[in-house]
Amino acid sequence: MTIRTRIACVVAALAASAAVLPAQAQQPAAPAAAVKLGLVTFLTGPAATPFGIPSRNAAEVVIEALNTGKAPAPFNKVGLGGLKIDPKYVDEAGTVANVVTEFRNLVQRDQVDAVVGYVSSGSCLAVAPVAEELKELTVFYDCGTPRIFEEKARHYVFRVSPHATMDNVAAARYVLGKIKNLHLYSGINQNYAWGQDSWRDFQGALKVLAPKAAADKVLFPKLFAGEYGAEISTLLTSKSQVVHTSFFDGDLEGFIFQEQARGLDKRMPIVMTAGETVVWRLKDKLPDGTIIGGRGPNGVLARNTDIRNWFEKIYRDRYNTPPTYPAYQMVQSLLGLKLAFEKAQTNGNKPGTEDIIKSFTGLEFDGPAGHVKLALGDGHQGISETAYGTYHYNKKTKEPEITDIVRYPAECVNPPAGIEAEKWVAEGMKGAKCN
Repeated sequence: MTIRTRIACVVAALAASAAVLPAQAQQPAAPAAAVKLGLVTFLTGPAATPFGIPSRNAAEVVIEALNTGKAPAPFNKVGLGGLKIDPKYVDEAGTVANVVTEFRNLVQRDQVDAVVGYVSSGSCLAVAPVAEELKELTVFYDCGTPRIFEEKARHYVFRVSPHATMDNVAAARYVLGKIKNLHLYSGINQNYAWGQDSWRDFQGALKVLAPKAAADKVLFPKLFAGEYGAEISTLLTSKSQVVHTSFFDGDLEGFIFQEQARGLDKRMPIVMTAGETVVWRLKDKLPDGTIIGGRGPNGVLARNTDIRNWFEKIYRDRYNTPPTYPAYQMVQSLLGLKLAFEKAQTNGNKPGTEDIIKSFTGLEFDGPAGHVKLALGDGHQGISETAYGTYHYNKKTKEPEITDIVRYPAECVNPPAGIEAEKWVAEGMKGAKCN
């Protein structure tokens, strides 16, 4: 056999060997599966501008940072445990039936791994049982009604953000710190779960803390009514020393403009439990002396920490405005889900829903809104400290300012585990630790 013939035989043998190699050895490895998240908030309608758009913007900028590994520790692992996040944004606007239908579509049609969302308490109350039915990991990020985990135990539902009892107990404590001889107060709240629960807890706390004070005008206009002339006329006849409102979105802004035209805030200060959302939008249009809450230590009430400053910077750099409390709550929820996912993960694989639930239950961590502990609802409901302050517009700097900030520990304004919020307040807030 000649040398040329031998070479030809070797080449033929090598070619034959290559032909029988497994197909996967000849192809590039498939990319790791992404984690599909459904993100639901108001993208249209009256709640979009103050709540939904800031929340979506926060999700977009933070998911981008997570997917590129540019978040600070302990959130610096790419995406969720090295798997990129693939978000799908859905509009919460519409009827409750429509909200439930869209949730089912995310789970059954789009096959998302988890859902993070919902501003409206009505949405959360409707979605919670469906999440349990479909066995879908669901994180409520903003809705505040305490009924979610008090009416029934939930396995697949979590809420990192504290519920609204905290907002209103702290508001009562702050009011009494500002008005030492409170004897008469009033309230105007939307006539649905959020407004009713908010007033119940504010009034209930005052009955405990200032038993001689009485409620005068108690008003519940229709949700998204927009026109409050009759209610403002009623409040102007009152000798109340403060007015409580949990109004949000367009209802809050409409009420502010309408009451100022008639001087209600000159007669009595207004405590706005969701007022932080309008601070940067209204600026000098928001009355000085308004008592401002932010559903926790969020936005202008957030502590000066590294993680808060990181979020504040990337949000400002992208959108040229500071993030408000709905944006903080969205990010706090996403970061909680990230930590639970990575705690449940093994060998870089996507963990199962039950494994994530196990690691999420009772989770504690520090985010832009400070320390949160999932301590209620069998470890599914978060608690945190909260803060209130008094609003002033600085005419020299042309910037809003919050003064007289008072912070309340989580155990001061949240009920202990296993006790319903309404019962805890009504029975004197036993066990509250406020020092």
